[in-house]
Amino acid sequence: MSHGAGVVRTTCSSGGGPGAGAGQPGARPSEGLLDPVYPRTYSALLKVAQMVTLLIAFICVRSSVWISYSAYSYFEVVTICNLIMILAFYLVHLFRLYRLLTCISWPLSELLHYLIATLLLLIASIVAASKSYSQSGLVAGAVFGFVATFLCLASIWMSYKISCVTQSADAAV
Repeated sequence: MSHGAGVVRTTCSSGGGPGAGAGQPGARPSEGLLDPVYPRTYSALLKVAQMVTLLIAFICVRSSVWISYSAYSYFEVVTICNLIMILAFYLVHLFRLYRLLTCISWPLSELLHYLIATLLLLIASIVAASKSYSQSGLVAGAVFGFVATFLCLASIWMSYKISCVTQSADAAV
């Protein structure tokens, strides 16, 4: 009758983890340095879309006349740092570096990166949008910043699904 504490189960499906190509007949995941399957996964395509939108946002803001130096320099720093980190994770999965660097929890580090970067990118996009003063390049940069924020949220949602399950006391026995 009484219910026990809720159990939280998480699953990680980054698409490039160990055994990514194991489900295909004749594919051995230990062959070679380059993973030929990873660039076609949803995770890789989402990372490429994030990098492209971040680069477009950076170029739009960089090529515009600034009204507020601090707002747009913050936006530039956030977009470029986020782009570099996403590129680093893409290369880690593409070249299977997660097999060599086993001391790092790659799914956890990628989750923490996406959580922090999404929050910083959302703040930077809001600040950039509020300081744009109807200048088309700054507005476009802010819009692409919001699109990149949405893509980062989609990456978190698709890669790290969290489900809460309530366990009954009878099931534990």
